[in-house]
Amino acid sequence: MKREGMSRIILKAMGIFGGVQVLNILCSVIRTKLVALWIGPLGVGLFGLFNQALEMINIATNLGVRNSSVRDISQAVEKRAPSLIARIITVVRRWSLWLGLGGALITIAIAPLLSRISFGDYNHVWSFVALSIAVLFMALTNGEYAVLQGLSKLKRLARVTVSGTVGGLLISIPLFYFLREDSVLPSIVAYALCVVVAAFVLKDKEYPAAQITRHDTLTMGAGFIKLGVYMTLGSFVAMIASYAFVSWLNNYSGTESVGFYQAGYTLIDKYAGLVFAALGMEFYPRLARVADSARKIQVYVSHEINIAFMVLTPCLLAFILLRYQLVWLLYSDEFHVIVTYISWGVVGTVLRAMSWCIAFVMLAKGDGKVFLITESISAAMGLALNILCFVNWGVDGLGYAYFAWYAIYTIIVSIVYFKIYHLKLSIKCLRNLVATLAVCITAVLAMQFGAWYVAAIIFAVVTPFCLCLAYNFWKR
Repeated sequence: MKREGMSRIILKAMGIFGGVQVLNILCSVIRTKLVALWIGPLGVGLFGLFNQALEMINIATNLGVRNSSVRDISQAVEKRAPSLIARIITVVRRWSLWLGLGGALITIAIAPLLSRISFGDYNHVWSFVALSIAVLFMALTNGEYAVLQGLSKLKRLARVTVSGTVGGLLISIPLFYFLREDSVLPSIVAYALCVVVAAFVLKDKEYPAAQITRHDTLTMGAGFIKLGVYMTLGSFVAMIASYAFVSWLNNYSGTESVGFYQAGYTLIDKYAGLVFAALGMEFYPRLARVADSARKIQVYVSHEINIAFMVLTPCLLAFILLRYQLVWLLYSDEFHVIVTYISWGVVGTVLRAMSWCIAFVMLAKGDGKVFLITESISAAMGLALNILCFVNWGVDGLGYAYFAWYAIYTIIVSIVYFKIYHLKLSIKCLRNLVATLAVCITAVLAMQFGAWYVAAIIFAVVTPFCLCLAYNFWKR
């Protein structure tokens, strides 16, 4: 694939899934706002508890199939073997069903424990039993998502996501209004139902179900299940580190500080991370297809990093320039204490973009052990840096910690990339990294010292340049 054509595909995918991510966030904001207005804090709390339980169960029982199986499907597509593609898709769908049923049964079995942990009593056992339905639906949906992503049918994947999200919101609105606090659990199940219905209506029909024995299903699925287990463990390590820091922060400084941390992290990780989610949809399966070619991996990774910097730079500069307005719009004046935190966190996002592109090589190669080791080291470093920097600089220190965290993580994954895999990056990549860091750091320092006009000038100069580059790539 020529670089010019690749650039157009990347930008097109970013446009599609960037819009999808924005719509998902908008629907989430509307849903949360309606719950707050019509049900109140009780509804928001119930919504958070049930969704957290659902997410935790889904991660634990899905075994990473949603992401790990994309690699197998993509590699089969690269071989241009329709029969093999059909067999792998059948295996993925069967494993998704099995894991969904297993997850539902586990949810039912531990429903009393979940009720006791979440509410301190056994009055919500049947609520968690009902939640098992959503667990099954999500597992089936994840299987169809993996198939569409592996086949690079991104438009259809976007349609599934949008249809399910919007449909779930539309069904939830009358439930919230008429049932009030009794609507929380039905709305979660209804949302999962809408998404799974959309996934099955719009699922890929090009490859019919293959005739394959149960033994072959287990054998063929063993590869992506093994990788998925490593990915799941990596996710749990990160969740444990995050929970440990929040617990420490709550005991050390109080719940208010936890609120500031969560607000800032959401701004940096969720909203600034929209670009990463959009990039990953197209980049991961494309990289998996060429996992055995060092030359193609080097070209793809270098090109992806350059595109990421080109798109991210104006977004990050706008974020830095409008940081007070964003905090006021999404939170309130009371949260202005997080401004320095999110500013340096945004600078850290530059390093996150580079390390993120490099880290995908481990998944593309199916190197689960190395992935788990790097994620575990990263989680431990993130926890230690957060504690150290908060003790010394308070909420501002969380921004310094985020920047230092991704600086160290970039070094870790670079060692794997350069030393273990013996791969290279283009000189242009490194130049763009230095340039992007320089303009973002300059903008942050200018804002902190009151020279906002300097940040505005940088934004005014850099943005047209990046837009022109993007336009030229698109036209080619």
